[in-house]
Amino acid sequence: MEKFDELDLKILFELTKNGNISVPTLSKKLLTNASVLYSRINRLVKKKLIKKFTIEIDESLLGISVKTSVGINRDPKLKEQIHTKLLEINEVVSLYEVTGRFDIILRVYTRDLENLHSVVMDKIGKIDGIQNTETFVELQKTDKDPDYLIKNIKKSS
Repeated sequence: MEKFDELDLKILFELTKNGNISVPTLSKKLLTNASVLYSRINRLVKKKLIKKFTIEIDESLLGISVKTSVGINRDPKLKEQIHTKLLEINEVVSLYEVTGRFDIILRVYTRDLENLHSVVMDKIGKIDGIQNTETFVELQKTDKDPDYLIKNIKKSS
């Protein structure tokens, strides 16, 4: 396992909060020379610890008002065909193979509950090999700072 020091973790912590922060602003926040931060960030990218810089979208402004997780049990013999068909559904944003009572968990974003019903019943439920589904509607989401970063950063006084 690669070793990363406290400055690396501080950089990662700040970038997870705001991936769009400028290096000069980050420099002031971390009390570290900007050129050091540029080289550290480049090293973290080269080491593949930082996979990509991304944005967070307010999906409600695009008409998405219902976010759900859909648990699915499937025929294991039809796994590849099922995965292909599920990923062709526009409203499916991600697919996770999991352990536990489901084989797959999908993240599904829809305009409204009627659209969700249509996706689950008419698109997902009609795929050959889908045995059953259970839908969990997201009521509220609360994010927290990632413990794996903050527990390794020494508290400054």
